[in-house]
Amino acid sequence: MTPSARPSSAFTLALPLMVLFVAFFIAPLLVLLGVSLHAEPEMKTYAFAQYTKFFTDSFNLSILWATLLLGVKATLVCLLFGYPIAWICTRASARWQAVLVFVVILPILTSVVVRTFSWIVILGRQGVLNQILLALGLIDEPVKLLFTETGVVMVLAQVQLPLMVLPLLATLTRIDPNLADASAALGAGQWRTFWKVTFPLSVPGTIAGCILVFAACVTAFVTQTLIGGARLIYMPLHIYQQATGANNWPFAGAISVVFMLAVLVIIYVLNRVGSMSRGHIYG
Repeated sequence: MTPSARPSSAFTLALPLMVLFVAFFIAPLLVLLGVSLHAEPEMKTYAFAQYTKFFTDSFNLSILWATLLLGVKATLVCLLFGYPIAWICTRASARWQAVLVFVVILPILTSVVVRTFSWIVILGRQGVLNQILLALGLIDEPVKLLFTETGVVMVLAQVQLPLMVLPLLATLTRIDPNLADASAALGAGQWRTFWKVTFPLSVPGTIAGCILVFAACVTAFVTQTLIGGARLIYMPLHIYQQATGANNWPFAGAISVVFMLAVLVIIYVLNRVGSMSRGHIYG
């Protein structure tokens, strides 16, 4: 094959993927953008009225902020528990590592709806968690966890934890163990070795896990709705209410576009942080 023919062959192979990408991703986004630019629910005229309505209403802005903050909280919880789990997996023997990885990915094999309903039973006032706390004498009366933000964060963290552990596990596995041995030989203790060697080298996996978990948490309509209830309104439920309840598809489209852009901005910032950390490490 001549060098000039290789680009043409590569383009031919990539053409079906490009067609699917345009048909099922780009085109729906353009349709959504077009719908959001209509000034009224009847979609007769074009204007930026829906975006003006969103940004001039503090209620809409508070929902956006609450949703993004929810994603940050759930991501931090996943990182807090996911990093030690990934670190233990890398230090375990091959047999135990396989068992631990299976336990980590096991929740993915179960439907999100089934897991969420099981958490409703666990978090209820007469649920398993309250019964355990009462039996241990840690509380005098049942704690309200269901239909609270704390409950939503707990469930989101459990549901999305594999998305944090797997990227971290892949990154930690690639770190040369001789680096830790060299650090110990130079007199550094375990904590100093971790903060100066292991953690900086695991930043790419940490950033990747945070991006995956954050994007999944802020868009988790089923978990947010079932655990949070109607009192806690986040962006996915807000979009659903405007589209189906109020039948205001242009405003629902505008909310979707704003929400998507806000999430993309945060993902871009995380990517930039990851790029800067890699440049600092390898520069």
